[in-house]
Amino acid sequence: MGTRAWALLFVLCGTIFLEGIDVAMMAVAIPSIRADLGLTTGTAAWVMSAYVLGYAGFTLLGGRAADLLGRRRMFLLWLTVFLGFSGLGGFATEGWMLILARFVTGVASAFMTPAALSLITTSYEEGPRRNKALLIFAGTAAGGFSFGLVAGGLLTELGWRWVFFAPVLLAAALLIAAVRLVPRQDGPRERGRGFDLPGAIIAAGAMLLAAYTVVRLEHGLDDWPLTAAAALVAVLLAGVFVAVERRAADPLVRLGILRVGPVVRADLGALLFVGAFFGFQFVVTLYLQELRGWSSLQTALALVIMGCDTVLAPTLTPKLVARYGNTRVIVGGFALAVVAYALFLPVGMDWPYLVMLPALFVAGTAFALAYGPLTIAATEGVAEEEQGLASGLLTTATQFGSAIGISAVTAVYGLASTGSGPEETLSAFRTALVVPVVMVALGLLVSALSARAERRAERQASAVSSVRASQTSANPAQRSAGMASRK
Repeated sequence: MGTRAWALLFVLCGTIFLEGIDVAMMAVAIPSIRADLGLTTGTAAWVMSAYVLGYAGFTLLGGRAADLLGRRRMFLLWLTVFLGFSGLGGFATEGWMLILARFVTGVASAFMTPAALSLITTSYEEGPRRNKALLIFAGTAAGGFSFGLVAGGLLTELGWRWVFFAPVLLAAALLIAAVRLVPRQDGPRERGRGFDLPGAIIAAGAMLLAAYTVVRLEHGLDDWPLTAAAALVAVLLAGVFVAVERRAADPLVRLGILRVGPVVRADLGALLFVGAFFGFQFVVTLYLQELRGWSSLQTALALVIMGCDTVLAPTLTPKLVARYGNTRVIVGGFALAVVAYALFLPVGMDWPYLVMLPALFVAGTAFALAYGPLTIAATEGVAEEEQGLASGLLTTATQFGSAIGISAVTAVYGLASTGSGPEETLSAFRTALVVPVVMVALGLLVSALSARAERRAERQASAVSSVRASQTSANPAQRSAGMASRK
């Protein structure tokens, strides 16, 4: 790639890096924020959940808006919104101000990230160049989260407000560079095409309620009728959305894309893999801080080894993909994840860090092998005018996956906690660790089915090619025999 192509990729990857450090730093800083502002436990939890709610609720709409309203326009607009509300969060003096800032920041990410991903898939031609760009994008995402854990610990020591102000500086630099580097798009490719406003409103409502349901599970089942009602209305709205899209002249989501097997399996695999990864990391963080008494900075430094995928994703993974193909590398990534999380199941009360290190390193390696190829598979073969939609579907899957993973381990941990003693707490941690193991085991099954379907398609294509080749070779002989009989 040329210098400008690399610079563009740097800017687009910078946004996913920005998102990663933002989430990680907030996770580290929330105890200090709660103590300084005197927030209740419920309010502090909603400060974290508001971002997930905004992100997961609008990602599908954000991806399609990039296709219909212009990828460059959506990228620059929502990067500016992200910058502004991240800065406002740093001046918050009440819990509701933080919740509002985090919700809008999540909405901004829901539009910005699919736009960045679709800009990559439309700016680099399908094949080795796009694969390399997507693998670098995937590695940057995880690298941002790992870096954010350490940066969050350091910045919190200076004052938690710096956790909000630091992303502003990075976002401003990216915005200035993006104005010059991101290719111009005057608007939708088909100027006469309308925007499906009813579908957009119904989709946003359904996704928001679905995200709210998942977040409610994380907060406990004390008010389960409200959680059940939100889930029911989300399902009903999803049904209404399908009916509206079938009748719409210009649907927000072409439902046919949901029948493309490789894309659907890649999105489902991403949901399971990311959910397991964040669920595992959440449990390990609780184990180190609550049971072992490690500080936030010590925990961040211990988990930074999981960021090895930042190096492996753009270096090792492209070689494996080129040799074995996406699907086989994804299967390998899921298999490694099963091993990594299973290695942590018998965690002890006083495990030294060197005993934990292999599981953490293998978990990071698994992320490097699976996440990037899943990104490629989820966008490969999709028409250019639907790349934003494909990116939105993938981002929606990953966001719901992370929310489901954390909510599931939290719920299981709560149910398994039978006492307040160290042994009971350790037993609850071990039980919660079963959740990510089960999720990646299911993902391994899905990816194995994809590999099987791919092999079947390859055999069918080979058989068709052989028949055509035999027909081509037979035709000259048949023509010669015909000429001889006429003579």
